[in-house]
Order: sequence, then structure tokens, then C-alpha cells
Amino acid sequence: MGLSSILCSLNGQYHCACWLLLIGFLLDLADGAVARQLNACSALGAKLDDFADFTSFGLATALLLQAHGILDGLLAMVYVLAVFTRLCFFSSGIPFMYRGLPCPYASSLLTGTYLLTGGNLVVLRIVAMIMILFMVDQGFYPHDKVLESQLWKKMVYAGDKLVEEQVHQQRAVPLLTGASAYFVRKIQVQS
Repeated sequence: MGLSSILCSLNGQYHCACWLLLIGFLLDLADGAVARQLNACSALGAKLDDFADFTSFGLATALLLQAHGILDGLLAMVYVLAVFTRLCFFSSGIPFMYRGLPCPYASSLLTGTYLLTGGNLVVLRIVAMIMILFMVDQGFYPHDKVLESQLWKKMVYAGDKLVEEQVHQQRAVPLLTGASAYFVRKIQVQS
């Protein structure tokens, strides 16, 4: 999916690239579980998974930022380096916890932002900067298994309904801006 998304971005088909990244995100959620069920886990599989994550959630996602100048290019490079750093150095060693936001989640938030805002590059770049901070953050984030609890399902459902209503009423950009400001303040308080 990542290579197909890169090809779409290079041809200016960013909307299609976003959908391919979201499909890649869903497949990434399933690949580890499928490998464990089939008893097909291996060191090579883990390395290939990291390479696929880097391609899809690093390189392909950075192309959505559409670097047209030096600063835009620098942001795209920093995003790719944040994904690389996250994949190489951020194993928490604590069960059911991630250290730093996993890059598939950062990528899906960026692609969702692109789709919700109609490709508004200003908002996308702000969200990219926030995702960079979250990926290299030393804080802990709940693992997928924790997110399967009923409380998290209710929170995600409520958030989805709120965003859906805001998008329907064309208030997505202020909502995303407000949410971004909240998370930036949260990071500052934790520091």
C-alpha cells in the first residue's frame, strides 16, 4: 500500500494516496495478529514489518505534505526522521504500552486530516508538527489491546460522532485547531 500511495502522490493524486494509506493502516493492525495465529512469526517478518511501516507511514505520508519550498521540504524530512527514530529506538518494554505515538497512528491522523480538510496544507503541516512531537515523545500510550476495552470504544464512538457532526456543519478546521491546541498544552504541562 505504501508504494502505491507514493506513486499516487508523485502523480498528484493525493486523495487516492490517503485512502491507500488508511487501507495500509488497517492491514498493519491485522498483520501481526494473523502471523501469530498462523504461528508464522519470524525475525525476518519483524524486519519486513518495520520496513513496510517506514515506507507507508514515513515516506508515503511525508509526500502528502507537498514540499514546495525549503521549509516544507525540511518538515517532510523531519517527519521521515521522526518515523525512523520511532521505529528504531522507542520500544517501551512495558506490556500493553507504547513509548511515543506509533507511526501508523500518526500517519492515519495526518491522512484523516487531509481528507477532512480537503487538503488544507496549513492545517496538515500543523498536524504534522504535532505528530512529530508525539512520535518522539518519551510518554507512554496505551497499546491496541487496552483500546479494545469498552470505555475506549465509547470514547472513540463519541469522538467520531462529534467530528462527523462538525464536518457536516463545516466546522472541522476550528475543531481540529482546538484539539491541536489542547494537545500542545498537554505536552507543555507534562514537560
